[in-house]
Amino acid sequence: MDMKQRIAELVSEMLHAAYPDAQGLPEDIASLLEVPPEKSMGDYAFPCFKLSKALRMGPPMIAKKLSEVADKPDVARVECVGGYLNFFVNRENFARDLLSAIMQAPEKWGSSEEGKGKTVCLDYSSINIAKRFHLGHLSTTVIGNALKRIYDFQGWKTVGINHLGDWGTQFGKMICAYKKWGDKEAVEQGGVDEMTRLYVRFHEEAEKDPAIEDEGRAWFKRIEDGDEEAMAIFQWFKEVTLRDAMKVYDLLGVSFDSYAGESFYVDKTDRVVNELKEKNMLIESDGALIVDLEEEKMPPCIVIKSDGTTIYATRDLAAIFYRKDTYNFDKCLYVVAYQQDLHFRQIFKVVEKMGYDWAKEGLTHVAFGMVSYEGQAMATRKGHVVYLEDLLQRSQEKALAIINEKSPNLENKEQVAKEVGVGAIIYTTLQNNRIKDIDFWWDRALNFEGETGPYVQYTHARCCSLLRKAPADLPAPDYAALTNDEAQALLLLLSRFPEAVSESCQRNEPFLITRATTEIAKAYNKFYYEHRILDEDQAGTAARIQLTQAVSQVIKTGLYLIGVSAPERM
Repeated sequence: MDMKQRIAELVSEMLHAAYPDAQGLPEDIASLLEVPPEKSMGDYAFPCFKLSKALRMGPPMIAKKLSEVADKPDVARVECVGGYLNFFVNRENFARDLLSAIMQAPEKWGSSEEGKGKTVCLDYSSINIAKRFHLGHLSTTVIGNALKRIYDFQGWKTVGINHLGDWGTQFGKMICAYKKWGDKEAVEQGGVDEMTRLYVRFHEEAEKDPAIEDEGRAWFKRIEDGDEEAMAIFQWFKEVTLRDAMKVYDLLGVSFDSYAGESFYVDKTDRVVNELKEKNMLIESDGALIVDLEEEKMPPCIVIKSDGTTIYATRDLAAIFYRKDTYNFDKCLYVVAYQQDLHFRQIFKVVEKMGYDWAKEGLTHVAFGMVSYEGQAMATRKGHVVYLEDLLQRSQEKALAIINEKSPNLENKEQVAKEVGVGAIIYTTLQNNRIKDIDFWWDRALNFEGETGPYVQYTHARCCSLLRKAPADLPAPDYAALTNDEAQALLLLLSRFPEAVSESCQRNEPFLITRATTEIAKAYNKFYYEHRILDEDQAGTAARIQLTQAVSQVIKTGLYLIGVSAPERM
């Protein structure tokens, strides 16, 4: 039940009843409704100012006339205040109808079929082969995972793509180092760390003997040519890297439908280059072939370098057309840091200039800010690197120490610590607008008070505890027990949860769900402290338990959508 939509329908009925012959009345009433800043001013307010021109009447007079035709059981009363029409919902009916609607399919509250019949591709995480998964990959991974879950929840068919960084001369150097100084068993056991050691060794040796650089380039040429030995080692490096990465992905609850990376699109770039030539879009510049974007006030997009090879922009263009042909997407989202904004604007514009109108609405760069760790920015060359697996492990250890202190007798403490520790990191990443920079601090992330992941998880566990204690034979609920201000504030937030999910999907902003879920948790705790949930009034208890059940499920859904677990005991 969407109370906002119900009020909008009521306003529409009032308008047509009061002004049956009026022309030019707004159709989307819901978009005009406001939530008053003070509860004493009502639950919803309709500003009549935009009706003045169509009705040729002052807003206060319009509000007064509309109030005279208001008659709906959902509304307890309607008041005129200046040019506003303030609606006060019938609290008992509101509680009954909303909880009934939620409990019909509690795990589906907030879902919709907005995306039915549509497909969205999501390009996220995109780790580099032979490199460890570090904190800099956290945002793209958890934002992308959350968006995939949100789009799924809204009825879309989703395709999660991990566009691996697996092309370039560095892989020839890696193979060269492995052939000279490597050992298969050492790589199998040491994984990415051993490959990194070999790569560092290559550069150390190349400083002594520059000819080794030529050997590295020769091995990459063998990869380009499809040499059997080079390709076998190259594919093995990818398998070892993904095996290491899976430890992190499993902890984060992240999965993908495709791991097609840069190397996958190398042999698909001819289609792009040939089409650009056929459409006379390629211009020679200093030996390179470019697409001129001066009219769009952007630098040119390089397609073929002066040495005749493709560039990552060429491979990204090839990927766009492959994905369109393969998945027939309606949207393709690129969850990549904001520093790549120009790159995506260039390639999206190239596709558009090629005559593909779907590029305008179908291709979206979902940008995000930078991540720092306790005041220090990530800088690989300076050694300021926090590896994600280490961070997740440390977070679990810290969470376990807190649980041992607060709940020493808790069963399955290690599993709960895992859910809380990992959840704290994800929650911190998705707590604010994605474009904001994040500075990760332990004392904030793992705090059980305030707006944190552990706080929301603990609220869910509190609800579950009350549900376990509730009598099994409660009578029919008396919704009069939920007419107090605390219960109504909570119910209103529950009613708006679907709106938050929908807006989160439309704006590609998971933090809207994080915020909505957190506000529900805060409102429930206020209700919990102000009112006894279980008492002698069995019918009132039944209503409060039903509200608790709805809250527990909506919090669980909200946490799931952002990729966080909801422990039942903490």
